[in-house]
Amino acid sequence: MPDFLSETQGCDLLARLFRSRGYSIVRNIPFREYGVEFHIDGWDAVARVGFEFLSSEDEDHDDLSLAEYKALMMAQQRGELSLFVIDEVEPLSAADLAATVNDFLDEIARGAKARRERPPAARKTPAQKPARAKTPAPARRKAVAAKPARTQAKPKAKTGPKNGRTKR
Repeated sequence: MPDFLSETQGCDLLARLFRSRGYSIVRNIPFREYGVEFHIDGWDAVARVGFEFLSSEDEDHDDLSLAEYKALMMAQQRGELSLFVIDEVEPLSAADLAATVNDFLDEIARGAKARRERPPAARKTPAQKPARAKTPAPARRKAVAAKPARTQAKPKAKTGPKNGRTKR
């Protein structure tokens, strides 16, 4: 039967594994971002990578509510941080925890490599508008009405007295 890890043993193992991948993990520090505030078990502020081991041992299930967890996961989906959260509800052996965290760290490394290999996008200045694809306008038919040809106005015949009679 495998030996299950306490929170202290799990955090020690996580810190070693993160450090072996080049992260400068600081242990048990206050974390205050995204409307979330708690003491995180391990955090590299420069790389924005860390871990939290939730256990009843330190009663830290109360430190991170479901809403706060969701806020952190949304930040992670946006690529703003990478946080490995493990809950002791399902006890893990050292081997299981190491395999799980290595998968997590491999995923971070793949994402970082993909970002490095991606060609830099052309930067837009605020004054620039995105170019629109030009589509041909539908053919328009001009309504052609028969217009009478313009003629010069003919002078009116002179009339006589005001009664409209002409002189003969």
